[in-house]
Amino acid sequence: MHNDVEKVLISTEELKRRIAELGKQISTEYAGKEILMIGVLRGAVLFMADLARAIELHVSMDFMAVSSYGAGTTSSGVVRILKDLDESIEGRHVLVVEDIIDSGLTLNYLLDNLRSRKPASIKLCTLLNKPERRKVEVNIDYNGFDVPDYFVVGYGLDYAERYRNLPYIGILKPEVYQGDE
Repeated sequence: MHNDVEKVLISTEELKRRIAELGKQISTEYAGKEILMIGVLRGAVLFMADLARAIELHVSMDFMAVSSYGAGTTSSGVVRILKDLDESIEGRHVLVVEDIIDSGLTLNYLLDNLRSRKPASIKLCTLLNKPERRKVEVNIDYNGFDVPDYFVVGYGLDYAERYRNLPYIGILKPEVYQGDE
């Protein structure tokens, strides 16, 4: 365990098991369809790669980068698209893949933006859900884990661009980020 991590919240084994389950569920529900997975950069990259390998259908991938955090630990509520999609989603079955949903503000904005582009369908898959932090309702179609309101890092999730490469989800020690909130 990394020295800045207080506790492992979700182990590598638990992540693998749950992602395999999500892959089977998505494969069943999208049977006979091609999926365009849209990853929300940067945090969703590791999850999206493992999820894509667990889906037994043809999948295409594209990415968006949005920002509402800056270098802090809480969402500012102001969402900016930093990188848009490379291809049209009109008439396609879209699966948005996110690392974590807390306030819901960023995802609400992003999903409204994507719906305006006329996909055949749009669903949301998140690795982590923090329902205690929700400010706007977001319909999550595929949820990896509900987590308590701790600052978590690892498996793609970061603090100031650090800890993304940890193979588990861990609770970051408060003294690492205190003063940024």
